Amino acid sequence: MALIGDTPESWPVANSTDIHRDDWVVALRSDEVAAPEDPNGTTFRRLVLEHPGAAMILAINDDDEVFCLRQYRHPAQTRFVELPAGVCDHEGEDPLDVAVRELREEAELEATDWPHLLSVFSSPGISAEKQHFYLARGLSRSDRGDFELEHEEADMASMWVPLHELREAILDGRVTDGPVAIAVFAHDALVARGAGNCRPAGRVT
Repeated sequence: MALIGDTPESWPVANSTDIHRDDWVVALRSDEVAAPEDPNGTTFRRLVLEHPGAAMILAINDDDEVFCLRQYRHPAQTRFVELPAGVCDHEGEDPLDVAVRELREEAELEATDWPHLLSVFSSPGISAEKQHFYLARGLSRSDRGDFELEHEEADMASMWVPLHELREAILDGRVTDGPVAIAVFAHDALVARGAGNCRPAGRVT
């Protein structure tokens, strides 16, 4: 029996039009897509949000607490409990390098151990954004150097949350940020599998 899995595939695009594009990292375009097996050559419109991808960090200390942020997100009109995260906004940038940078800039922390948890497409019906999740262990204080927090980030608050409390808050619907849930339950699944670098507490080996 073949193992289940996604398959890379690309359908022809008859025409592509920019709806919005500037000097920031995301853009919105409209594609006229052709189904490859359609003998009539019929096309259909699909909006595509271009996004270079992002890295998310589940930073857990030796007391089994997760470093979390509270940040306002205007599109959702909500202040979310989140994890440190950042966009892969330099072409060819390794997502792990992004994770290391974002943990330092947003949390003023550094880590000695960086196991990869998983990578997923956030919403493939509209975007090619791929989110890369890392566990950060062996934490110590750092500083953000000359990086300055601006806009919503300047209003962020940070806190340490026991992992079991964060898990319950997700299941109770009190914490609704998707990446938080993905990171916590991916970590739980790897712990249940017996992954040596995803123990529920203590330093990663």
